[in-house]
Amino acid sequence: MGPVDMTGEDRLTDDGVWFRVEEPGTVGATRRATEQLGARVGLDRVRIDALAIVVTELATNLVKHAVDGQLLIRPARSGKIAGVELVAVDSGPGMADVTSSSRDGHSTAGSLGIGLGAILRQSTWVDVFSMPGRGTVTVAQVWPAGQPEPVWTAGVSRPMTGELSCGDGFAVRIVDGRRQVLVCDGLGHGPLAAAAASAAVHAFHTAPAGPPSAVVEHLHGSISHTRGAAAAVAELVPDANLLRYAGLGNIAGFVVDGDERRGLVSLPGIVGHQRRSIREFEYPLPDHANLVMHSDGVTDRWRLTDYPGLQRRSPQVIAATLLRDAGVRRDDACVLVARTRP
Repeated sequence: MGPVDMTGEDRLTDDGVWFRVEEPGTVGATRRATEQLGARVGLDRVRIDALAIVVTELATNLVKHAVDGQLLIRPARSGKIAGVELVAVDSGPGMADVTSSSRDGHSTAGSLGIGLGAILRQSTWVDVFSMPGRGTVTVAQVWPAGQPEPVWTAGVSRPMTGELSCGDGFAVRIVDGRRQVLVCDGLGHGPLAAAAASAAVHAFHTAPAGPPSAVVEHLHGSISHTRGAAAAVAELVPDANLLRYAGLGNIAGFVVDGDERRGLVSLPGIVGHQRRSIREFEYPLPDHANLVMHSDGVTDRWRLTDYPGLQRRSPQVIAATLLRDAGVRRDDACVLVARTRP
């Protein structure tokens, strides 16, 4: 999954921080970082205490049961409120029956077996996907109060091994009723690539309302002061079951509907520096289909049909599973998943 900065508890940003969780001593570091983030986003003491239980159980499970356990800690936002999202990923033995594993008293390691049950009780929202022999992905959120609206899109990114900053990025916006997403990949890696991706994300959020081709044109004119990036913008039109898509450079896009996986067209070029033309393409986007976009730090040899039941999970879980299994360690990597309806 990439490097883990164990000093990351004082570097938490909206992109979050990945921790490698393999030794018991890392449990305390992840708890401190999570409590710090909970206070920063405005959770009260009761919710921070609940958050501490959730992250402790997730991290402890990774130490006891996981192979290559990773934990992403990041803010979650819904309108004007904010919470904390935890994404636990491993390549361990997995679970054949998540429901049974969540019951108190169920254990495969000789412990009391209350970890997953405590996570379910203390979290505002949880989603889990697990396969025997492939590992487990758990996403847990803690919010100030109530249940946030289900998300229609989510992304996850991580830097290449040995780097602290990630040159891949993603963003989501709704402007004048247009539901649009961005995936970008700053050229190269390290701080300069991260600066290019950050500039592309900022330009995306500030672009005038318009179709994807116009947004990519805006990005091209806005990030010429950086080393440039590959970028693609998609617009989901639920009422018409339609997807509009425009991209320059090596960003992969697919519409996945059951057994069918349809590739989307991005043209050669570098946003901010080189382009021939920007063209927009339209594709059918059936209800319950998933749009999957990713940088070239993720191989395109994945198939969601290799993971029975995954297509029905949340966008966060799908994205994290693909990043775990298809992400390469020698490059930054980013996966975004979106659908017409939550």
